[in-house]
Amino acid sequence: MSKRDYYEVLGVSHSATDQEIKSAYRRLAVRYHPDKNPNDTNAEEKFKEAAEAYGVLADADQRQRYDRFGHTGVSSAAGQSWGAPGFGGIEDILGDLFGFSDVFGGGRTGGRRSAAQRGADLRYDLEITLEEAYRGMTAQLRIPRLESCETCKGNGAAPGTQPEDCNNCAGTGQVRYQQGFFSVARTCQACRGAGRVVKSPCSECRGAGRIEREKQMEVKIPAGVETGSRLRVQGEGEAGTRGGPSGDLYVVIRLAEHERFERQGSNLYASLPITFAQAALGADVFLGTIDGEEKIKVPTGTQTGTVFRIKGKGMPALGGRGHGDLFVSVSVVTPTSLTREQRKLLEQLAVVENKDLEDKGLVDKVRDIFG
Repeated sequence: MSKRDYYEVLGVSHSATDQEIKSAYRRLAVRYHPDKNPNDTNAEEKFKEAAEAYGVLADADQRQRYDRFGHTGVSSAAGQSWGAPGFGGIEDILGDLFGFSDVFGGGRTGGRRSAAQRGADLRYDLEITLEEAYRGMTAQLRIPRLESCETCKGNGAAPGTQPEDCNNCAGTGQVRYQQGFFSVARTCQACRGAGRVVKSPCSECRGAGRIEREKQMEVKIPAGVETGSRLRVQGEGEAGTRGGPSGDLYVVIRLAEHERFERQGSNLYASLPITFAQAALGADVFLGTIDGEEKIKVPTGTQTGTVFRIKGKGMPALGGRGHGDLFVSVSVVTPTSLTREQRKLLEQLAVVENKDLEDKGLVDKVRDIFG
């Protein structure tokens, strides 16, 4: 049986934001979670289907592949129905939504709650020229981001001290209450769920564990990129908190408009103005391309709109798989001002052309008379 479209499963549009996708999954997960729907195979299947869709659409790389190739592009990542990113049992989902868990009597018991969080991903929009996209380049970037505080090594505590277990929750990050048959766990407000508190904050980061800095870095831009190309630089996003991994940096490419060439995929398009004499008599015309001059042989009698194709003189394909072609459209330029000599020559040409037309007309008349 074919799979439903992941966007349809979550009930969101193809342009949905990450937050809209996450919110849609939360609603479905709460509604169809097996803990809430015991012995309901239909609800269980819907929960698995929603979790599988979220597992793909919540990951930027997987979502991009899915948008391009559909289910076949993410077949290896699908099927994570019980382990979608960021959620586990029903207590995790409700805890994330409402700040409490274990409303159905299950869930975690005891132990320290992990407070490590992954840092945020960052986006950098980079405009480059067509020439830079043709050859590839190394871009020098300055990225403002949150980095781990060097003074406290990211734990937020002043040097010589360490974060301590929260007395309110005994280091678990949750405070439990018994309400009738239900065991309810709420996020500890004293430590905000971290399980540890900083009593002597670091003076550099004021206990945050991170500090804003500008990172200078080099990023290699491969030849063949185009507007919309995304380059992922792993681990160069914002630092995580409490030992969590750093996020990633995504460099999004935009090509500046070029004065002579228009790009469509790997092909380039250009216009070549020639004179009336060159068009009528034929000529060798030189066109400046991105990597040097290219000779174009204009045949006798070339008309405006004639297109010449020069193989292999387009843009390189991303990944080094050959080049596109260069298409050159000819336009015959009519002079707007003439020298005396030019006018005299053109007038002589006009006389000859008129005579040719008259002779042709006479021949046509004779042909009409005699069949």
